[in-house]
Amino acid sequence: MLSRGPVSTALPDLWKPPPPSIVARSLWQPGQAPSPPEPQHDHTVRALFIHHTANGDSYGPKDVPEIVRSIYRDHRTRRGWDDIGYHFLVDRYGVIYEGRLSGVDQAVTGAHTQGFNHETVGVAAIGTFPAGAHVPPAVLEAIARLAAWQLGAYGVDPRTRVELTSTNSESRFPAGTRHPFNAISGHRDACFTECPGVTLYALLPQIIEHTADLLRGATPSRTGLPIGSLSTPGPAARG
Repeated sequence: MLSRGPVSTALPDLWKPPPPSIVARSLWQPGQAPSPPEPQHDHTVRALFIHHTANGDSYGPKDVPEIVRSIYRDHRTRRGWDDIGYHFLVDRYGVIYEGRLSGVDQAVTGAHTQGFNHETVGVAAIGTFPAGAHVPPAVLEAIARLAAWQLGAYGVDPRTRVELTSTNSESRFPAGTRHPFNAISGHRDACFTECPGVTLYALLPQIIEHTADLLRGATPSRTGLPIGSLSTPGPAARG
């Protein structure tokens, strides 16, 4: 498991960058499925878990909405979850897609990291990243900008660790176990999985440092941009 520095304390309240451009859920799921139930909310966000979706890497920009819909169908139909598990998905062009309902601007409980879905954000890179795979720089940039916005909004320093408590015994840690995670961690840090793949996992320190650099350069703001200011480009647009 990656480990960096001491368990963190919160950053000053003013350390908040604006949100990146995000493709709205309504653009990849325009009335094609019943609305999920009312989401559960947490009081805060304390960490971000990075995943990969384990599908092919040869897709084009126009393929992405259907890929996201297929992941949504898998999570709801095959796995029986209430909604897509990830809060955000990032394609290989660096475009960020809204995932879980209300998970963009609120601390919504996810379904992405067994035992540690509370007070965390799930971000999935669309693709597969085993040893020797190529991770496009646009993916790393988009994840870092997303992490800076999400963690900065709650005063979390991406360079340090946070203690999370396991809610069940289906992860690496029995229910009730408190464990220090990096504020930006991989799915495999919490669960018995190879996710997010050997190559992407090895780049987490780079993502952490770039996230911290983005936060250090952020313009102080108590609220950032209002959610209504989020850009919602079409599926082929670049965020």
